[in-house]
Amino acid sequence: MRMLRAIATAFLVILVCALALGFYFIAYPNLPSYQKPDKLHYLNQWSDEQRQTYYYTPQGTRVKGLRYDWFSALELPLSRDKFAAPDYLARFGFLVDPEQTPTERNPANLPVGFSRHQDSKTSIHYLDISCAACHTGELRYQGQAVRIDGGAALHALASTVPTLRGGSFGQSLGMSMAFTYYNPLKFRRFAKVVLGEDYPQGRDQLRQDFKVVLDRLLGTAFNDWHRGLYPTEEGFGRTDAFGRIANSVFGDAIDASNYRVANAPVSYPQLWDIWKFDWVQWNGSAMQPMARNIGEALGVGATLQLLQADGHPVPEAERYSSSVRLRDLHILEETLKHLKPPTWPEDVFGKIDRPLASQGRALFTENCAYCHAPAPKPRAERLAPARDPEWRMRIVPTHVIGTDSTTADNIADHRFDISNLSWTKAELGKLDVRLFGATLDDVDMRSISSAKGLAYLTAYVENRAYLDAGIQPRERWRMDGYGLPIGVQEKRGYKARPLHGIWATPPFLHNGSIPTLFQLLSPVSERKTKFWVGNFEYNPKYVGFNSDNFSGGFLFDTDITGNSNRGHEFREGCRQDGVIGRALQPEERWALLEYLKVLGNPELEAQLQPIKAKPWNPGPKCQE
Repeated sequence: MRMLRAIATAFLVILVCALALGFYFIAYPNLPSYQKPDKLHYLNQWSDEQRQTYYYTPQGTRVKGLRYDWFSALELPLSRDKFAAPDYLARFGFLVDPEQTPTERNPANLPVGFSRHQDSKTSIHYLDISCAACHTGELRYQGQAVRIDGGAALHALASTVPTLRGGSFGQSLGMSMAFTYYNPLKFRRFAKVVLGEDYPQGRDQLRQDFKVVLDRLLGTAFNDWHRGLYPTEEGFGRTDAFGRIANSVFGDAIDASNYRVANAPVSYPQLWDIWKFDWVQWNGSAMQPMARNIGEALGVGATLQLLQADGHPVPEAERYSSSVRLRDLHILEETLKHLKPPTWPEDVFGKIDRPLASQGRALFTENCAYCHAPAPKPRAERLAPARDPEWRMRIVPTHVIGTDSTTADNIADHRFDISNLSWTKAELGKLDVRLFGATLDDVDMRSISSAKGLAYLTAYVENRAYLDAGIQPRERWRMDGYGLPIGVQEKRGYKARPLHGIWATPPFLHNGSIPTLFQLLSPVSERKTKFWVGNFEYNPKYVGFNSDNFSGGFLFDTDITGNSNRGHEFREGCRQDGVIGRALQPEERWALLEYLKVLGNPELEAQLQPIKAKPWNPGPKCQE
């Protein structure tokens, strides 16, 4: 009996300690502190009006059905302070302007990319996370901040998997909602703010509606955790975009047997010049702008009507209806055509060494331009003849570039069973989908790749959205993007894009595994294998983020699956296993860095001295 009491007591003590620890980390999640910069600098990438259009135009996404006014009224779990306070959301890495105030586009004064849209049937305003949230960056140096529009975000948005120390936006949002629902005093304050004059009569309905969204958030967290879907932590500035979209569409919306382990987080790519690219996505798998944007919206939370609760397709009149907003997606795409690459702010980061940059330009021609220089196509070779210019994107095979292949391998290898959608190949043949390197005969509905499956599904969603919006074929041609079909190609490789403004997009490689450009130009043996992420502090000399340990940071370990920092290597020896160029001496690396600060700035390019470059040399190949 004493033994049982001792065991029960020990268990109770452990439980109390665990709860206390959990409450502590709910109150104090693992987040960096936020310090307002002395000044925020905007670069001349576009107009202020275009910037605000980009920041706050909705896409039709929903955070599990979370309403805009609910989000702005939420309190922190153990405080009356607002969860949506700009200074608090900035701790997750979301971007705010210290001088910002509420506007018509941003009435709740939220960070960049936190928009809203109104449902046409219910008139409810939903919280809408737009592309700007993930494709806007910021660099800080000596108390100054430099905004990089269209750059890479450094936030902790994506993770849905609970961790002991917290620190992700989704986990913290779920905790705030749970404490609001289960704490009567909190819920009363919340309901009074949301309902206004309709309090208290609308309180019970609000509580029911609120619980539905809370259950979705907690259900997603439990599903992702107990299935072990995301074993490689994303940390700051990364998400397994393809994996999450595939799990959302094929797993959540079609069949739970379609869930796949997504262990290949990638950084958010920069958006300037992408309208010129013949192929987009890290692996160059997508072609049509509208289809790409619809797929992204579905992955971030746009609703989609596919199957009923019994697993049968919904009635044809309702099938494929979604919350994606075609006209707004088109506005965003057209606005981004005006976005210029960022130019190095010498008044903040220091003067560029022109003579050294001149040497770097010659070195760039010798060592980098073969893959990374823009390659305009003649009109007869363009995928979209009306697009001028159209740049050819070189897709470098993973066995050549040698960088972590997990992303490309997962996209190539994962298969999904979508047979319960009852598609026929005759129907698919009528869709505006073009397969490159494959034919419709190769498609197996019980084992379809993510790229092909998403292409066909997006085509159905797109057709339905255009029909519902009353958009005619001529306007659709323009909104799709130069009349491009939904093109699909599947290659085990990564896109080598032009490097204009690359200095503004740390960390580097597709998976964010290298903190500075200097390390990227160095042999693998000289690269850090572990470093800290989440610090916006910029290092102008090495061109990248400071990566030393800091409070609230995320430790990036390159030994974890999906995180390798190998490949894209310059060192002596045979050109194989990711060695793409000769060894660069330190002084050559410095010269290249100096030129990469100039690239994309015609005014500074004109100030450089002409230095003759040596021809590009493919280098020695080893014997088989």
